[in-house]
Amino acid sequence: MSVTITTVAKELPKHTRSTAEILPFVEQWLHGQEDRFRRKVLKIFEGAGVSRRYSIMDAHEVFFNSSFEERNDIYVRGMKDLGKRSLEKALAKADWDAKDIDYIITVSCTGIMIPSVDAYLINELDMRQDVVRLPVTEMGCAAGISGMIYAHNFLKANPGKRAAVLALESPTATFQLEDFSMVNIVSAAIFGDGAACVLMSSEADAEGPKVIDDSMYHFYDATHMMGFKLVNTGLQMILDKDVPEQISSHFGTIIHPFLEANGKTIEDVDHLIFHPGGKKIVQTVEDLFGRLGKNIDDTKEVLNLYGNMSSATVLYVLERFLERDIPKGELGLMLSFGPGFSAQRILLEF
Repeated sequence: MSVTITTVAKELPKHTRSTAEILPFVEQWLHGQEDRFRRKVLKIFEGAGVSRRYSIMDAHEVFFNSSFEERNDIYVRGMKDLGKRSLEKALAKADWDAKDIDYIITVSCTGIMIPSVDAYLINELDMRQDVVRLPVTEMGCAAGISGMIYAHNFLKANPGKRAAVLALESPTATFQLEDFSMVNIVSAAIFGDGAACVLMSSEADAEGPKVIDDSMYHFYDATHMMGFKLVNTGLQMILDKDVPEQISSHFGTIIHPFLEANGKTIEDVDHLIFHPGGKKIVQTVEDLFGRLGKNIDDTKEVLNLYGNMSSATVLYVLERFLERDIPKGELGLMLSFGPGFSAQRILLEF
């Protein structure tokens, strides 16, 4: 019995601006700061490898001193809207009905809502009353793949079932207006908002890439490297400058044993589906894979077009591969990193 990926559908918020259009708002935000610092910040935005981003808030709202409550209310409305639209789009692509879903997993880390967004979707789309729910809130950028791993395990244990994984994020809702630290600035320069929905199936006649295996890898003594701190003004980003170095030092242990457990090597992998965490992380991983004769061009393109949308971003990369006519039997490796610190891996066969 195999588990397949039926389809992926991305969904974007209505507000969008190029980086060039955002720079005047950044300059206004930096008013009163030392000139050298202001120039440095603008260069960070210009060199972040992101040409455009989307948001549930327009730029003037992002740079307006609203309260945590006001921003979180915007987040809740945005996640309900993006969740419904991304799930409906995926269902339409797969020719499924909302009542066909047996298991719904929603992942998000950029706001707080209880009940979680899946409860609203059950009502909005008239889903079954016995659908199994799993909201995931603390896995950060890794959660798109984490959600797929949870769905894979559920479907392996339950033949003939269907699952939906929704990744819904608004990093712009976490922007800290009074925080001029490099962490807040770098995260603002690379992040954008977005959503995606993956549909997966354990039906015997299901078509699509097969999930061969999945695995998580956890770094010891690295809880300080990535995450959020809850402060009075909202969720304050934690992003250690040593993340790329840590990834590099663990890279061989993350990649090779996982593939070897499946009788494969990196040479057997045809497609790399990597989460674009940011320019430095992308460059680090690109260098590591480049030595192995592989490229992550799609990852770089997604970062350029949309920015890092936390958990949803790797699913944008996955969608690009599902839209291609990839020869049967070729292998794909999904990879993402997130708070913990951890790496998430899925091996696919197209």
